[in-house]
Amino acid sequence: NPNIELARDARWGRVGETFGEDTYLVTQMGTALILGLQGENGFDGSGVLACAKHFVGGGEPAGGINAAPMDMSEQKLRDLYLSPFAEAINKAYVATVMPAHNELNGVPCHANHYLLQEILRNELGFQGFVISDWMDIERLHEMHHYAPSQEEAFRMAVKAGVDMHMQGDGFLEAIVEAVRNKYIPETRIDLAVYKILEAKFRLGLFENPLVDIPASRSLIYTEDHQATALEAARQSIVLLKNDDCLLPLKQERYKKILVTGPNANSPTIMGDWTTRQPEENVITVLAGIQQQVPDAVIDTVCFSNKIRKMDRSLIKTAAQKAVEADINIVVVGENSERYNSDRTCGENCDRDNLELPTHQQELLEAVYASGKPVILVLLNGRPLSVTWAQQHIPAIVEAWEPGGMGGQAIAEILFGKVNPSGKLPITFPRSVGQIQTVYNHKASQYSRKFALTTTGPLYHFGYGLSYTTFEYGNPVLSKDTIHTNEAVTVSFELANTGFCQGTEIAQLYIQDEYGTVTRPVKELKGFQRITLNPGEKKRVSFLITPDKLAFFTSRKKYEVEPGSFKIMVGASSREQDLKTVSLMVK
Repeated sequence: NPNIELARDARWGRVGETFGEDTYLVTQMGTALILGLQGENGFDGSGVLACAKHFVGGGEPAGGINAAPMDMSEQKLRDLYLSPFAEAINKAYVATVMPAHNELNGVPCHANHYLLQEILRNELGFQGFVISDWMDIERLHEMHHYAPSQEEAFRMAVKAGVDMHMQGDGFLEAIVEAVRNKYIPETRIDLAVYKILEAKFRLGLFENPLVDIPASRSLIYTEDHQATALEAARQSIVLLKNDDCLLPLKQERYKKILVTGPNANSPTIMGDWTTRQPEENVITVLAGIQQQVPDAVIDTVCFSNKIRKMDRSLIKTAAQKAVEADINIVVVGENSERYNSDRTCGENCDRDNLELPTHQQELLEAVYASGKPVILVLLNGRPLSVTWAQQHIPAIVEAWEPGGMGGQAIAEILFGKVNPSGKLPITFPRSVGQIQTVYNHKASQYSRKFALTTTGPLYHFGYGLSYTTFEYGNPVLSKDTIHTNEAVTVSFELANTGFCQGTEIAQLYIQDEYGTVTRPVKELKGFQRITLNPGEKKRVSFLITPDKLAFFTSRKKYEVEPGSFKIMVGASSREQDLKTVSLMVK
């Protein structure tokens, strides 16, 4: 699909739930992927149905546990959580929406008429059908204790706005009885059926209801698919630390390499809700390194690819081999593979700390004690508290869950075939006790300091290093003063001041300094990928339209308030990475 290019351009890191952070990034990537799935002109039948989920507010549950209750103000709901859904509906014409597992302000989302009808349908203008998540209607009775019976749960969900149940023994019978008893009007069923049949018609399922299974196999894991997966992995990997330019590695200098850690040769780098069959379709980190440096002597201690059952006795072996190596590559993190007994991450696999699970920290410290250079490669589905590593390990690579071609992409970055360009799409806290740690916090959040530890994040939102260096010029506005309905352009010069070609992701942040509701210290409002050769310069511009200045005000309206704004451009949300210019709005 031609929109895969749009999706690729939108990707600059791993995006999942908003977790209280940036909605602009979630919105841009989500819109691009919906267009790629459904078709270039919205839902035109050339692709498949996309589903926007979960609606809404599951990113900050009580205790950090999936499906736990969520309470938030209307201002936060509208400013932070509804924005991506509004864009998905009005710009990408998403065909289906799925309610969230959780309750919101006391009402479970699967039975929340205010969310599914008044907001989703009436305000946002959603025209598709609402589909439940697996067994979440039943959970209105069993888990939430909101409906007195399973049958009542079915009726409540349909009345609230759910059009299709993903799974449901007894659902049909309960709804038929509810219609016969006039509890649910027949017109409500007509509307749900109409929307579902309309989607099937637009997909062409009436004319071609069956899939050609043999033909479909030839369309899976094609060269184009592999190329897309490889490029996505290359662009999403983030270089967090690179003391003394240890990376990229020079093959002629490091001929004896130790690759160790439970994720070093593990095929479980695909992430949650994926398949790796056949297993040969996955390039592990070890395999990727072997491809890049076939003449090197590579030793391994891979702990049978197990994190939960990591054999602690092998740490001593790894430490001994580390002394003999020229360079040590430690690959640790988490495992999100579904139905894997070694799983530590992914949906419904929550943790109460963010440290490296089990004995991985001990392994890292043992290898570091060898005195030989160490590179840490992280494979994980959430930000981890790697404070010790930041203090001691000279090079750290955040590879997330990079997919089937991930091992090749990681190795290409380690040995300099690819210059890393990824930026963090989420803030890394120093410890779990600092949560919530976000870049778009309010001014008062850090008005006091922690007594015994450093205040503020370990790694900032938008942060990521390159093998070259970039210099930002001072930003200039096309106008210093505008009216609330006007747009303005901010421009600046970006230069590659290093010795190799690189891609920088220039970021635009805006702060409304004073509002009728307190405003975040900064919010991402735009980004651009710019590739420059050594010594090359380019003028970069961002158009700031009124929607980038607006928010849900105390008047319960989404509008631009007159006042002063800070316009910031730079390499990350970190203060020292930004240059600022002031804008006045009348």
